[in-house]
Amino acid sequence: MADPLSKVTSALQAEKIIPDVIPATVHFSPRVLFSVVWPSTGTEVVLGSKIAKNLVQDEPEIKILPMQGSGASEVEEASYVVVMTDPDAPSRADPKYGEWRHWVLPGVKLPAAVATETEGVFALKTKPAATPYYPPAPPPGTGFHRYVFLLFQEPIGGINVPIEAVERKGDLNMRPKWNAMAFAERYNLRLVGANFFLTEEGKH
Repeated sequence: MADPLSKVTSALQAEKIIPDVIPATVHFSPRVLFSVVWPSTGTEVVLGSKIAKNLVQDEPEIKILPMQGSGASEVEEASYVVVMTDPDAPSRADPKYGEWRHWVLPGVKLPAAVATETEGVFALKTKPAATPYYPPAPPPGTGFHRYVFLLFQEPIGGINVPIEAVERKGDLNMRPKWNAMAFAERYNLRLVGANFFLTEEGKH
């Protein structure tokens, strides 16, 4: 049976999220397994799943899956930033507006009960979003878009995204041509997990 963490890397490579969002030079090695859940519709992201866009309109919840081994306590004690980004704006064939920044949520933490859970636990949102969640809206005729969730570990003490930062600008015209990994470098964030789904404009 393949290691769940190695499955993440393989899926990212298969859909070319490595290198389109995560440069190959980063040598990303996942440390945390997580899923993204929309409780209102019962929808959960599985690596590379195709999801109708009408099922993902509300801000989702982040579910951290249990970890075992030497890194488990570090995962439980850390705080995180969750990012949702679309590299395929306006289309995968012509990504001139990618990445399109859909969501930036700092201050994500795990509840104390995580060690006793076997199905994963919903993370706590301890801070307001820097960039409010905006649901997928792929233009008609542009095919499937890759909606990528990146989980970054914050440095000790967390991060403060200043009011003048582009990530604080939620207007739609301020969201294109973003770069998630450049954001991470700017705030000394460490990429520890990734997930993604596919959706397109259609009769959903």
